[in-house]
Amino acid sequence: MAAEARGLGHGGVRAVAQAAAVSETTVRKGVFELEAGEEPLGRVRRPGGGRKRVVDLNPGLRPALLALVEPDVRGDPMSPLRWTVKSTRTLAQELTRAGHRVSADTVADLLRQEGFSLQANAKTIEGSQHPDRDAQFRYLNEQARAHRDAGQPVISVDTKKKELVGEFKNNGRQWRPTGEPVPVNVHDFADPQLGKAVPYGIYDLAADTGWVNVGTDHDTAAFAVESIRRWWHGQGRAAYPQAARLLITADAGGSNGYRTRAWKLELARLAAETGLTITVCHLPPGTSKWNKIEHRLFSHITMNWCGRPLTSHEVIVQSIAATTTRTGLRVSAALDTNTYPTGVRIDDAEMAALPLTRHAFHGDWNYALHPQPRPAVPAARAPQAPAPQWDQALLSDPALTGMSRQQLDALTGTLALDGDTRRGRPPRLAFPEQVLATVLHLQVALAAEPLAVLFGSSRTAMHRTLLKNRKLLKAHGIVIPPATTPPVVLTALQARVLTQTGEPHNKIKTTC
Repeated sequence: MAAEARGLGHGGVRAVAQAAAVSETTVRKGVFELEAGEEPLGRVRRPGGGRKRVVDLNPGLRPALLALVEPDVRGDPMSPLRWTVKSTRTLAQELTRAGHRVSADTVADLLRQEGFSLQANAKTIEGSQHPDRDAQFRYLNEQARAHRDAGQPVISVDTKKKELVGEFKNNGRQWRPTGEPVPVNVHDFADPQLGKAVPYGIYDLAADTGWVNVGTDHDTAAFAVESIRRWWHGQGRAAYPQAARLLITADAGGSNGYRTRAWKLELARLAAETGLTITVCHLPPGTSKWNKIEHRLFSHITMNWCGRPLTSHEVIVQSIAATTTRTGLRVSAALDTNTYPTGVRIDDAEMAALPLTRHAFHGDWNYALHPQPRPAVPAARAPQAPAPQWDQALLSDPALTGMSRQQLDALTGTLALDGDTRRGRPPRLAFPEQVLATVLHLQVALAAEPLAVLFGSSRTAMHRTLLKNRKLLKAHGIVIPPATTPPVVLTALQARVLTQTGEPHNKIKTTC
């Protein structure tokens, strides 16, 4: 501007100032600098000019801001903003109230300078992990590989999220004419007539096919096994005509959880009906999202019906059946209108009678149910010698324990120093009975289920008792050798289990 003003001569300063919309003083300063031969500064404002930054004028602003955004680290844990959304506007208001007048934009700049940014929650904390989690995954993979290599079916099962049936919003978007979204209900209250849909899925790992049984009642163990039954009769039997075994991988909880008694009972009935040996391997607790069915079937179903209100059960079934992927996934679906009551109780006797074999590794997570159908009318039996009369004292018979009662009492006294501890609830069995059960387990190979029936305990408590006492015996260097021949008095125990369960127990056996 100074050069232009000098070129115009007299009146050039005013003309340039008016044309550039600046003051004449600014143009004159430029003329003076030009005539003095000073080098250009490279900037309009001289160093140190202009209004000072708010953090320079108010040194306490930055610590006050950090005290608000980090109440658990640097500042007051009783900060007034501890339970509120810490937006820049809210922070600016709180700082102004504390005597630090500042705008929301300045707060945002200060936070960025301190290394802050907007962050969402990160799902990274898995909680406590079972020490055998990785080992269980390896064991499950070995079982799946062995079944697959032998041409036997391997399926992954689970219940998908329950869905509201009716004019309800379904997350996702679909192409529609602009300004014409599908109208749905404002509130997500279940329709009393339509209720909810319960999709239970079966995913065949080898064939990459899915079967979904859409229930209308409750998600119970009976419903879960009925879904597997429908898959077997609808797809599995035709795909595996030579199958003799079936491997099921399932979550640790829910209707197909490893603690659910009805799940095992219904699977035993399915095994008897189909003639298949059904092996179940549960995923460790807290790892349900690693189940194959989650990311190979359910995720594609969700993407297929996204943005479409599930107005009826027919829409749900057809949407599931239309799910495909570029890698070849094919899905079938059916509606199940049967009723599945809740609150069904399975007593210890029924559990003890199941044809169930637990694996050596984590028998609670890995077990097999064998096809042993129950005839409606018992077959006639040849006359047999009457079994000895049952007496509770028979359990400590030297023929069964392999030691005299005095030796058994001495063994109990030796183990009581470390094993007879009372913590929490009192045990169902006294410690002498626990030792006796362990001796019978080791001497005549009685499993936990019949022992639970004989001692009036639960299967789970008996498993824990046997595990604890075997560790005690090992710590004391005591070995209980198995019997070389089955004792005759064992028939009395068989009769006792028959009386309690109503049928012969297949696990009353010896390893002699």
